[in-house]
Amino acid sequence: MQRDGGARTGAIKAIVAIGSMLALGVLTGCAGIAADAAPAAEHQRPLSSQQPDAAATARTGSEVVTTTSQLAETKPIPFNRVSVDDPSREAGTSAVTQPGVEGVETMTYLVTYRDGVEVQRELVSDKVTTPPVDEVTSIGTKPKPSAAQPKSSAAQPKSSCDPNYAGACVPIASDVDCAGGGGNGPAYVQGPVTVIGTDIYKLDADHDGIGCE
Repeated sequence: MQRDGGARTGAIKAIVAIGSMLALGVLTGCAGIAADAAPAAEHQRPLSSQQPDAAATARTGSEVVTTTSQLAETKPIPFNRVSVDDPSREAGTSAVTQPGVEGVETMTYLVTYRDGVEVQRELVSDKVTTPPVDEVTSIGTKPKPSAAQPKSSAAQPKSSCDPNYAGACVPIASDVDCAGGGGNGPAYVQGPVTVIGTDIYKLDADHDGIGCE
């Protein structure tokens, strides 16, 4: 009976030992599987823990979006006013002979935006795209024509010859006779004389138009 009891005890110990070895093997295998699976799990972290790229940032708005663009602006250039002498225009007169025209200056800027709001502006170029045109005023230098001098009536001496006769000067007097004749004057004329008006002094005795023949 004691032998049988010892045999049973040995068998039980052997079974326990085998069970312990099996359990240890199972645990070791599980640990190995878990160790092999760990790196894969590390590479498969949730998407929320990854760093977003630029496109994702623009879509989600989690970062400031910076953009640039060129912008052109214009402003007027005032024209000058000049005067020139014009010998074809009468002195004392003037006229605008060429109207003035404003020019155009174009400035180009490089503009930086952050989230659509302008934050910086840099001048890239500045040039005159349309030059101004001067306003020209012509000033007359041509001398004015001189006014005609009126004749002075006081300066004209009266004729001392009677206008009714020609060919010789018949004096204007109370009476005129032919020189060398029988008249008593007081004035005389040396003929012949031509009667062109009224023979007031009766010098044409034969009425042929010639007196003092």
